[in-house]
Amino acid sequence: MKKLTLSLALLAGIGSQTVSAQATDKGLDLSLMDKSVRPQDDFYNYVSGTWMKTAKIPSDKPTWGSFNKLADDTDNNSMTILNSLLKDKFADGTEGKKIQDLYATYMNMAKRNADGIKPIQENIKKIDAIKNLADLQNYLISVTKEGENTLYGWGIDADLKDSKMNAVYLGNPSLGLGRDYYQKVNEKNTEAIAEYTKYVASMLKELGYKNADVAAKGIVDYEKSLAKTYLTNEQSRDNTLQYNPRTMAELSALVKGVDLPAYLKKVGVNTDKVIIGEIGFYKDFDKLINAQNLPVIKDYLKFHMIHGSASYLSEKLGDMKFAFYGKYLRGQQEQRALNKRGYELINGTLGEAFGKLYVEKYFPAEAKAQMVELIDYLKKSFAVHINNLAWMSSTTKVKAMEKLNKFTVKVAYPDKWKDYSKLNIVSEAKGGSLYSNLQNIGEWQYNKDLAKIGKAVDKTEWGMTPQTVNAYYNPVNNEIVFPAAILQPPFFNPKADAAINFGGIGAVIGHEMSHGFDDSGAQFDADGNLVDWWTPEDKANFEKATKALAAQYDKYEPVKGTFVNGTFTNGENIADLGGVNIAYDALQMYLKDKGNPGSISGYTQDQRFFLSWATVWRTLSSEKYMINQVKTDPHSPGYFRSFGPIINVDAFYKAFDVKQGDKLYKAPSDRIKIW
Repeated sequence: MKKLTLSLALLAGIGSQTVSAQATDKGLDLSLMDKSVRPQDDFYNYVSGTWMKTAKIPSDKPTWGSFNKLADDTDNNSMTILNSLLKDKFADGTEGKKIQDLYATYMNMAKRNADGIKPIQENIKKIDAIKNLADLQNYLISVTKEGENTLYGWGIDADLKDSKMNAVYLGNPSLGLGRDYYQKVNEKNTEAIAEYTKYVASMLKELGYKNADVAAKGIVDYEKSLAKTYLTNEQSRDNTLQYNPRTMAELSALVKGVDLPAYLKKVGVNTDKVIIGEIGFYKDFDKLINAQNLPVIKDYLKFHMIHGSASYLSEKLGDMKFAFYGKYLRGQQEQRALNKRGYELINGTLGEAFGKLYVEKYFPAEAKAQMVELIDYLKKSFAVHINNLAWMSSTTKVKAMEKLNKFTVKVAYPDKWKDYSKLNIVSEAKGGSLYSNLQNIGEWQYNKDLAKIGKAVDKTEWGMTPQTVNAYYNPVNNEIVFPAAILQPPFFNPKADAAINFGGIGAVIGHEMSHGFDDSGAQFDADGNLVDWWTPEDKANFEKATKALAAQYDKYEPVKGTFVNGTFTNGENIADLGGVNIAYDALQMYLKDKGNPGSISGYTQDQRFFLSWATVWRTLSSEKYMINQVKTDPHSPGYFRSFGPIINVDAFYKAFDVKQGDKLYKAPSDRIKIW
């Protein structure tokens, strides 16, 4: 089951890992450090060396670290809520009953195994019946409401140049691998594509293909042709390249083989303008989607139908998908327990309904007030940083301050919860199944999207549930968002000293604020519009500094022969650097106001700030996971995040007496200053 979502691509989050300090001193677990390592040479292992020697990646995870530990603890707390909820009785139509019924259909593996591919057979037959482009169009119209148009679906999101209003965005064909695998030819990518081709063939065999290997090669070659038209990971950092508005007349002139305006009208989309992200695909649309290519297009559609649904069909199909995406591509040895996967489905579909229960049980109200205070210090610190920038003119500083002052801050949970009253979840006793309920969810979301066309953006909506261990910046709303679940150790600990919290959640706050001014976020103004608010000279100075930071990260090699892509990860690296700088100075403001407690466990507040920062990025990953991360994830691996930003921060050198000749030393003139 698939659905076009543009907004998640724009959201800039703190982490890619899906965290709890052993509070021996109410903030740091000193036993996990390795004090035989010099912090001036290897700060990561100084902070986490003993942990690295003893930690093991759980068999149901491809990576393990602070983020994962907290996410796992949060999931366990959520499972406690879910297990209690499953024992209660709820009236039909209530959110509790919907959670119960959806979860029950997911957990009934006996029925799912008995049904096999039956739930998708009707659509497979429709694909088989396609004889021409008109038939193709009719098929895609019939499945669009289910979120199954893998060729050119549509989505709704804020107009990048008129962020108060919703706009219709045209999607592009799905790929089975990240675009980097297709676009860059090297030994590791070639191997991954070969394994992916085997996976495609195995799925086609489940559909009864006798020539599965040949058809699989055709599908993968077709996806390669599609990927050639897409922006690269590096180009995707430039939002202007993804903003290509077209009227219906212009769309008809651009694509002649298929009547896209008619398609939109028939699926209920009444609009006089669409915005295209991957304009390269639409320029080559007629070369890629035509009568000559119909045989491979039909194979492509059938594969993506079973591939997209595999996790919700039989155990065998789910295992086949995991064997490639989990085990081969990410190095994960086994799937999560079925009940944990069932909870993931609830979190992804009825997440805010469940979030109410999570907040009620696990989120202390006083934590929200403490967060608001921390954020206030971070904003004051950021304002000082902007005003003190030597490379920025007063003209641009005024615009930057306007943007900072217009930040919307959301903490813990939404003020207005999502309304699920129109979502129809049917119990098995009344004839419902997992697949039919997923179709209902798809249509419910589809109708919600239709209702947004031509309407103002609802800025009360959240892009993450309260029980998500993450945070994000949304450029079109100019907002920073911190779900309840991230407000736990090692990020946030009400019992810890200020340095621990400013080095943890404080740096996260600064990170998200900095996203508003990173290489992508800086393209949006105070109102969230894609507008150039920079003077040419200031923009040149900014780009010079960001390119220097990209060059620093380009040198990092997590796996032999595989390097971090400094340009692709630049937004996150800029945010890390800005976040640490801003949080450090915010800590100094706080200590001046509240008093400095002095050394704790032999470490000053300045030292504990940087120790807290590095603790957050404690990570152990499989080699396969890191290779895939570098190709698909805009976040640098945790090891490099622990020290990559702080070797540009003067305070780090003073705190740990880093001098010329030490391995982490950078000359003052080489230290990169952005925010």
